[in-house]
Amino acid sequence: MFVDHLSLLDFRTYASLDLPLDRGLTVFVGPNGVGKTNVVEAIDWAANLSSHRVASDTPLIKTGSERAIVRIRVRRATQRTILEFELNSGRTNRVQINRAAPVRAREAMGILHTVVFSPEDLTLVKGDPGHRRKFLDDLATAMRPVLVAARSDYERALKQRNALLKSARHSRQNAESHRATLAVWNEQLARAGAAVMGARLQLLKALKPEVDLAYQQLTDGPKHVALHYECSSLDPAADPAALEHFSVADLYQLMLQAFDRVERQEQERGITLVGPHRDDMMISLGDTPAKGYASHGETWSMALALRLGSWYVHVADDPNEGAAPVLILDDVFAELDARRRQKLAQLVQRAEQVLVTAAVDEDLPRALRENPHRVVRVSPGQVGVEDSPADEAPPDRGEHD
Repeated sequence: MFVDHLSLLDFRTYASLDLPLDRGLTVFVGPNGVGKTNVVEAIDWAANLSSHRVASDTPLIKTGSERAIVRIRVRRATQRTILEFELNSGRTNRVQINRAAPVRAREAMGILHTVVFSPEDLTLVKGDPGHRRKFLDDLATAMRPVLVAARSDYERALKQRNALLKSARHSRQNAESHRATLAVWNEQLARAGAAVMGARLQLLKALKPEVDLAYQQLTDGPKHVALHYECSSLDPAADPAALEHFSVADLYQLMLQAFDRVERQEQERGITLVGPHRDDMMISLGDTPAKGYASHGETWSMALALRLGSWYVHVADDPNEGAAPVLILDDVFAELDARRRQKLAQLVQRAEQVLVTAAVDEDLPRALRENPHRVVRVSPGQVGVEDSPADEAPPDRGEHD
């Protein structure tokens, strides 16, 4: 699939933008701060209904405006679909598909798929568990949009259960009433949580070999990457490998049993201590945990492998023509040494559409520059499009590093 047209109104720094695009490689070039990332962020937002840069939609709306418009046309084989999103500050976003009547936002999920590489990806390896949970959940939701409902139900039930635990902690009256109400929220949280965990575990099973393959392709090294699910609901004495064989019904019972096991601690602390919101995806390189032990170069390779592996999983899940996600490389090449730049550039050329942001032309690896591509010159609030033939430019910067 690919995006052949993007229109923005009051999105980030763009009062107005009308940009034709095409399959193949497009490079957005301009100094830092002029709005290159804002363009590709809009495309990624249209795919996932969230930004890879900020947690809420409010920063996406141009300062002084009450709403922003993102209109995007997606081509998949012979099919064209127009998506239009109205992002509102303090109100529900408005979504239209092919200019029909407004629909729920989740109905737009799955029409466009993207995989984004960005410098922030280092947090997937070095950061706290929340980054890795979001990585799993976002990828699982992109592939199975029905998971949106389970995630929403889980967050709502978790908020209510935590409020009840906090209330019970400060009030010893009506203990039986608190217990009865807690049992209701236990059931709701376990039901939604089992669906979330089940989706994560299913995804992880498919993701493991693809991430390891991507790491080998990027490094040609002898070490292998391993991914493991660390489940807070599992009894510490149980075998973690058993999770691979658990059904959603098994995970539901697992969470209920975990609530019983940690009941006293939760009452003392007034917070939910088990569930998907406390889980983690452990990343190992060889026999060593990646976090805290991997070198800077290894960390970059693992972060890239997680994203590239995500793309491979998408392709394996739907190998039909035009189904492969759009690849977005947001200011990544400037962060990599020459060898990793070349390796990544060679691998991403399998995609039908690749969108790259770079401060200068020289940040683009030779493996990409040597093929015809389009260049979008970006200056504050505006863009200019030009075609570039196969490049015979000097070697990559740092090629001999």
